[in-house]
Amino acid sequence: MSSAKTLIVITGPTAVGKTALCLDIAQHFGIPIINADSRQIYKELKIGTASPTIEQMRRVPHYFVGSLSLHDYYSASLFEQQVLEILQREFEHSDYALLTGGSMMYIDAVCNGIDDIPTVDDETRETLKRRLADEGLEALVEELRQLDPEYYEIVDKQNPRRVVHGLEICLMTGKTYTSFRKREKKERPFRIVKIGLNRDREELYNRINQRVDQMMTDGLLDEAQRLYPMRHMNALNTVGYKEMFAYIDGTWTLEEAVERIKGNTRRYARKQLTWYKKDEQIRWFHPDEIEQIYSYISQDYEQQNN
Repeated sequence: MSSAKTLIVITGPTAVGKTALCLDIAQHFGIPIINADSRQIYKELKIGTASPTIEQMRRVPHYFVGSLSLHDYYSASLFEQQVLEILQREFEHSDYALLTGGSMMYIDAVCNGIDDIPTVDDETRETLKRRLADEGLEALVEELRQLDPEYYEIVDKQNPRRVVHGLEICLMTGKTYTSFRKREKKERPFRIVKIGLNRDREELYNRINQRVDQMMTDGLLDEAQRLYPMRHMNALNTVGYKEMFAYIDGTWTLEEAVERIKGNTRRYARKQLTWYKKDEQIRWFHPDEIEQIYSYISQDYEQQNN
């Protein structure tokens, strides 16, 4: 693959304005959008994830929007593998490709690679799922301590998904989960131009609040009520849905639940920015600076090809 091939990565906190800008960039270069959002990939989660609309997807083709069911297994490593296959095809007829989204782990998987951790087989996954339900998290945490003390020291012991996954690998392979976590950056056969979008904090928070109000108008509560029977699934442990479930349970009033969504979304945006600020390769812009963004992409391209 030629060094002239460039992956444009557009990232930034939730509600900053990635969607509108990326539609313009995709049309400008005549390329599709590769979506890096770990929740928009599920077809059942439309309103609460602010998924691209039908009109937007008609305007520009999108990968990874509504392509899976909540019942399908997915991971960052699968995303890495599938995106690399897509890029190979796209780069056959274009010098550019566009990856965008707010899922830090998914973007990192494509840009830097993810450790070659074995895919867990269905039998092991179902066994650990049953054991979590029957024995509880504490018992599995203790087993993880015995099988992989190194991972036990760093894992979030309150996060069932992290604990269970570590145990799945230990039990399936007979090796520690730690032994597969090399954290080595993989070389890519294309250049990566990272662009971060940000706004003044007050401006961003106003947009978050407006987006949540719009979600409620669009039917977030109805969507949450349909999903309520599946509320224990990990993909639904997400801002927007978990607060609506608490309202349905009678824990909060609807007004309290909506305010919680706004507050938790603002908190998540801060978490995203903290993660991104560690990456010195990201060049930051306001979403309205589209000409400067085009100039930066072109300038970087010319520098690499002279």
